[in-house]
Order: sequence, then C-alpha cells, then structure tokens
Amino acid sequence: MPAADGMVVFTASDKVKARRKATMEFITLNHPVDCGICDKAGECTLQDYHFEYNGGASVSRDAKTHATKHFDLSDRIVLDNERCIQCTRCVRFTREISKSNGLGMLDRGDHSIVRPSADGSFAKDAYSDNVIDLCPVGALLAKDFLHKARVWYLKATPSVCPGCERGCGVNLWHRKDEWMLRSPRQAARNDGLDRVTPIENPAVNGPWVCNKARDLPKLLGRVRAAGALFKGAPAPLEAAVLEARALIAEAKRPVAVVSSWASNEELAAFKAALGGRLALVAKRDHEPQPGEVVQDDLLIRADKNPNAAGVRAVLGECGTEVPKDADLVLVWGEGFDFRAVPASAKIVFLNAFLAPENGHADVFLPVSIQTERSGHYTNFAGVTSRFERCFALPPGVLHAEDLFGSLVGNGRGA
Repeated sequence: MPAADGMVVFTASDKVKARRKATMEFITLNHPVDCGICDKAGECTLQDYHFEYNGGASVSRDAKTHATKHFDLSDRIVLDNERCIQCTRCVRFTREISKSNGLGMLDRGDHSIVRPSADGSFAKDAYSDNVIDLCPVGALLAKDFLHKARVWYLKATPSVCPGCERGCGVNLWHRKDEWMLRSPRQAARNDGLDRVTPIENPAVNGPWVCNKARDLPKLLGRVRAAGALFKGAPAPLEAAVLEARALIAEAKRPVAVVSSWASNEELAAFKAALGGRLALVAKRDHEPQPGEVVQDDLLIRADKNPNAAGVRAVLGECGTEVPKDADLVLVWGEGFDFRAVPASAKIVFLNAFLAPENGHADVFLPVSIQTERSGHYTNFAGVTSRFERCFALPPGVLHAEDLFGSLVGNGRGA
C-alpha cells in the first residue's frame, strides 16, 4: 500500500504481533536448532527476532526439510543450506553491488538453495566476503574464522584498511582481556586479529570493503623482527639507536626513503626531527600482487598503500630515486629495492617484519605496526581517517614516531 498524507500505521498492535509471530514460525520451520555451534551466534538477526517476536517452541509436528550442510561456495566461504532462509540478500549483492552475478537460487519453495554460477565468477569476486555480513543467519561463513572464536570473546577496534589508498573504515576484532587464551600453545593468538568487518563510512567506502581488507590478519600477522641488528648480528636496542644517530650525523649526503604506510603523526615527527637534514625519496611499500584486482569502479584503487597522499601533504613532493652520490640511506618500511643503494653508502633500516634485508643493513631497528599504535591516514580524496591501537608494543620494538627524535644529535655520545 503506498504511503499517503494522514495515514496512520500501527506497528505494535495485537494483529501485527500475531502476524510477526506467524512469520517467525514460518521462517524457522526448517531452520536447524544448532545455535550452540554456529559462528553467527551472538550476532544472528534470527535469534534476536525470535526472542523479540516469538520466543515459543515450534508448533510444527512435521520433520524439518534437510539440505546440504556444508557446501564450498568458494575457497573463502562455506554455505550451510539448512540454515539459509532464502532471503536472497547474497544473490542481490552479487547482482547489484559487486556486479559479478556470482550467486543464484536453484529450485523452488523449501527446496530452494543458493548456488554459485557455473562460470566461477563468485570465486573471483573481489567483494564476495560482504555476503557473510549481509547474511542474517549463520548460512554463509568465512572459512578463516570458522569455529575459531565466539563473538563475545572478541572486541572490535576501529581502524583503517591499509590495503590501498581508499582507506576503508574497518573493525579489527581481537580477544578481550577477560577471554585471553591461557594455553602456551595458543597464547600467541591473544595478540593476533581474528577477523575484519567494515565500518560504514559514506565519505569513503559506504558499508562495504573488499576481500583484501578481510585478509589483514594474515598480512599483519607475519613473523615480526624481534630485535636490533648490526650487519645481521643482534645488538642492544639503545646501542643501535646511538649508532644510527652517529651514522646520520656523520653523513655528508644522507637520504631518507619514506614509507607510504606511515601515519600522519609519524610523518610529522620525521619532518620535525630529520626533514631538514636528509633528502627525501617517497616509495610504495606494497605493489599489486599476481591475480589481485588492481583497480575497479567500486572501491579498489591502484596504489596499494594507505598514506601516499599523507606523505605529499606533510613532506611535500619527494624524489623517486636515491641519488647516486648518497653516502647514507635511511630506509623506512617495506618494498624498497636495496640494489638502488650506492655501493659505498651506509644503510639504516626501519622495518617491522622479518626479512632478509634486515641483516644487510649497517643498523637495523624494529618498529611498530599499525595495530600497536594510533594515528591517521589521508586517502587519495583528501579524507583523513583515524585508526586505534589494538595491542601493546612488543618488547624490543620502537614506535617510529618516538625514534626519530632520538636520531637527532652530533654523534654516539650526544
């Protein structure tokens, strides 16, 4: 019925409540009662509505219609057809939003099931994991998160996806303090991310994120660099900072290769401490990987770094190549080809992850990652978004923002 002036709509009358209860009985007619093992428990819309509008036992005496219990929609998503209530939200998403047309309904009535298209387009859909959020029940589940944690064990920290220069708003889900794992074999999971979900931001990403954002637990969960190094040999952190400071002070033509994963706060600290001392070269820490969607018309951008715009805004236009006469190169972050360093130049390397290049530097200093600090990124459109800290700083690791002030001086004893 179309709305009209003067119309009065009753949403809580006895008739409306009766119809809602009947609708809930219909929806749950064939739905399995496996909430205790379902990953959607605690976030399930069907649970909430059943409690609010029905709350009673089923009146049906007929056996439930059974369907495929576990079906691989892709290498990322598993489908439980018995839990599916045929709302077709997932089908509409692939038709109207991602435009992959990757899902459809097969058969009719209570035998209807969701199935991927024969051309395999759903498995190639760069936004496929959004259907997990759209599903109001536990029918569509992420394989990476399957049976790993209950949602009430976790808390969400607002953050920014660093996967490209779009800077989508995301929630990073990790263990609550009261639900920390105590087993020595599992304790490492306390400092890792369990899953990533979008934060709706109309100015940046709307309600969606691409699959690359969902894979941040793998990207940020790589093996970390655990300590400072002198040419590959373990060194005390304070001694390494003093040595790096001395190398910078003694250099005649020092150059800094700046990270495009650095926050605005880190860039400002670098500029205040070293901006007038070193020539600047900007680099991309990450490039598109084989098989990755490079750019599209929805969210994905070609520059796979979150803060190239912030580098330009804070430091101005930087060079693109290390000068051949440089006698010291400070490399900040990943993605740099060390073959571009002049043979006689000293190297100070700031990195967070374990890498062969760590041991090649004259001085290597381990620095924090995004989940261990708070800050801001500025995306390609000039929108600045804030990310918050999830975890404490590991022992033997420094914040780059604090480190730069310690690299200013006249030598080892300054």
